[in-house]
Amino acid sequence: MKSKAYVALDLGAESGRAMLGELRDGRLTLTELHRFTNVPVRLPTGAHWNLLELWHNVSVGVRKAAEHCRANGLELVSVGVDTWGVDYGLLTRSGELLGVPYCYRDERNAPAMRAVLERLGGGRLYEATGIQFMPFNTIFQLAATRASCPELLDRADRLVFLPDLLHYFLTGVAVNESTIASTSQMVNPRGDASVAGSSATGVWANDLLAELGLPTSMLGEIVPPGRRIGPVLPALAAEWGLERPVWVTAPACHDTASAVSAVPASGGEGWSYLSSGTWSLMGVELAGPLITEAAREANFTNERAACGAIRFLRNGAGLWLVQQLRASLAARGYAYDYAQLTQLAAEAKPFAMRLDPEYEPFASAGRMFEKMQEFAAATGQTLPESPGELVRSCLEGLAESYKKTQADMARLTGRRIDTIHIVGGGSRNELLNQMTADATGCTVVAGPTEATAAGNVLIQALGDGELATAQDIRTVVAKSFQPTVYQPRR
Repeated sequence: MKSKAYVALDLGAESGRAMLGELRDGRLTLTELHRFTNVPVRLPTGAHWNLLELWHNVSVGVRKAAEHCRANGLELVSVGVDTWGVDYGLLTRSGELLGVPYCYRDERNAPAMRAVLERLGGGRLYEATGIQFMPFNTIFQLAATRASCPELLDRADRLVFLPDLLHYFLTGVAVNESTIASTSQMVNPRGDASVAGSSATGVWANDLLAELGLPTSMLGEIVPPGRRIGPVLPALAAEWGLERPVWVTAPACHDTASAVSAVPASGGEGWSYLSSGTWSLMGVELAGPLITEAAREANFTNERAACGAIRFLRNGAGLWLVQQLRASLAARGYAYDYAQLTQLAAEAKPFAMRLDPEYEPFASAGRMFEKMQEFAAATGQTLPESPGELVRSCLEGLAESYKKTQADMARLTGRRIDTIHIVGGGSRNELLNQMTADATGCTVVAGPTEATAAGNVLIQALGDGELATAQDIRTVVAKSFQPTVYQPRR
C-alpha cells in the first residue's frame, strides 16, 4: 500500500513554497518542491498582488508534487493553500474575477478606516467582531472600494479570501474557511445559536456591514479547517499529470493559524506563541473570544484557531523592519544577506537607539533608512552610524515590544506564562530569540521553522482521517522536529 502525501501551498507576503508532507509512524517529513518570490505590483489603481503569477506557481507546485509522488511511489491525497490574512477577490455570478486583488499595504485603506470608525465608533465595531484595528482589515478595504469604485461591489456575487480564491481556481467551488474569514473584521466570533456549528466558525456580522452600505449577499458559507472542498478540476488534473482524483482540503487558510496549530506544546496554559516573520503575531489560545474594553484598548484581536478555539493575540511589526532596512542599505551600496546583518547586529553596541517598531511610517514600503532618521530626530536620539547598530536597534525594539505584549496578555487573561513558542522563519534568528528570552524572562522554544507548512499538511491529514484531534497534530510535530531552547539571561 502506498504511503499518503499532502501538498501545502504556503504563500507568504514575500515568498511562497510548495511543500510535500508524508506522515509515517507518527512523524512528519516535509520536502520542499518549489519556492518563488511574491512581490506586489503597482497599477494605476494602487498596489495589487500579481495573482496570475501566484496561480502559475501554484500550478507548478502541484505538477512537481505529482511528479515526485510518481517517482517515489506515494499516493497524493490532497492539496491546500494558506496565505496571509485580509486580502480577497470578488467573483461574478458566472464565476469571473472582478479586478485584481489589492495588496493590504495599499494607501487607500487608512482613510477608509477613519471613515468607518467615525460612523460606527470603535467600541461598537470591536464589540461586534473582537478584531484589533488595523487599516488593512477587509472591512476597511471594502469601504475603500465602495467609495472609489462602487460598481465592483454591485456586480459581486461572491467574496472569497485569497486562499479561498485559489481553492476556487482549483475546484470551481467557492467557500470561505473560518480562520481566514476571522481576520476580516467582518465576522462575529461568538457564532449564532440558531446556526449549527457556528460557535466553531463564527458568523458574518451582516447587520454591521449593511449599515456601512456593504453588500452581504456576496458572503457565503464559512467552513472549518479540514473540510474537503472538492476534487481538482479534471482539466487541471490532466494537465498536471494527476493519476487519481486529488482533493482540495482547506487547511487553516490563515498562515498564522496553520503555524499555531503546529506549535509543539503538550498542553496546559503556561505558554504563548509567537509567529515570527514579516509580522509578529503573539498570543494564546482561549476557549472563546475575550472581548472587553481593556482588550480593545490594548489592541488585542480574537481570530479563529484551527481547533475551533480563539487565537487571542496582538498583531505587530516583525522582521519587515529588517527586510526594508536591508533594501535601503543595498540602495546605498551596502549589500548584505540576512545572516550577515544578524552577525553585524550581534557585534554591535547594544541600545544605540531605542526604536519603536509601531512607528506608523515604518508600516509602508521603502525609505527605511530615511524613516529611521526621521524617527531618531522626532524622539531626540542620534541615528546609529553602522549597519549593525541599525539592525540591532530593530531587533531590540521587537524584543521590547514582545515584552509589552506578553505583560498585557497575562494581565488580560489572568494567565501566568513562562514559555514562548516561536515558530516561522523568524525562529531561525538566534540573536532575536535570545533577546526575546532576556526581555520577557521566559524560556523561548524556537521551531519548527516550517510550522505553517507542517500545520497545513497535518490539518489535511486530519481531514483525511489519518489524525483524530488537534492535539494529535502537536504530538506529531513534537516527535518530528527538534526545537532550540533559549533561557533568559540577566
